[in-house]
Amino acid sequence: MSTLTRATLRERDIGSDTYPEIRHNWLVIMDTIAEASRTEFRALVYESPGFLEYFRQVTPIDVIERMQIGSRPASRRSGKGFENLRAIPWVFSWTQNRQMIPGWYGFGKGLRAAIDEHGIDAVKEMASNWLYVASLFDDIEMVLAKTDLATSRHYLELVDDEYRHFFKTIGDEYRRTVEVIQEIRGTERLLEHDKVLRRAIRLRNPYVDPMSILQVDMLRRWRDSDREDDDLLRALFASVNGISQGLQNTG
Repeated sequence: MSTLTRATLRERDIGSDTYPEIRHNWLVIMDTIAEASRTEFRALVYESPGFLEYFRQVTPIDVIERMQIGSRPASRRSGKGFENLRAIPWVFSWTQNRQMIPGWYGFGKGLRAAIDEHGIDAVKEMASNWLYVASLFDDIEMVLAKTDLATSRHYLELVDDEYRHFFKTIGDEYRRTVEVIQEIRGTERLLEHDKVLRRAIRLRNPYVDPMSILQVDMLRRWRDSDREDDDLLRALFASVNGISQGLQNTG
């Protein structure tokens, strides 16, 4: 293991006498978070009837599947299920519509389960003193800050009425996740301790948001053409590239 990796994983201010016990307790807490998070994520993605249709309508996955990016096709096989979709187009699609669920969905549920089972003080101690977990919180806060449900709402224009309820489910979980992270970190806003990144996101959004609205309009017209309008498809390719560069996220 490299020196950098050891430094990253090192715990802050933990005495050698108490380290084994504390380390064990933290691993137990993380097991609780992982189990509850995985259950919540799978309940939405794999176990909710209609979620695949929601995904294919509310994201530009059908555009991304036609883009010549990466060395492999978007899906492993010809099937359209989630089990066949590769990770990069999956994440890329949710980034485009600003819901970004692969980066945060389920984590709030996991944290709440850990608080209920182990207590808020134990979770706070782990989040503060275990540098690996502190870094995980930083990454998830960044994704939550880049999530923009107001912009995402425009993409509902592309979704059949019977699937629109998923947006409320995602929105409710988003707010719960933000709330529990702020409770654990003792903050009042996302990225409170990273003012540079928070300011950068705030300044970029006004330039990215119009591209998202244009993308919704072009997606609707392209799909209405049975996906045969090549001029619109090229414009959609440009919108995908523009949004990813503006957000500085791809997949």
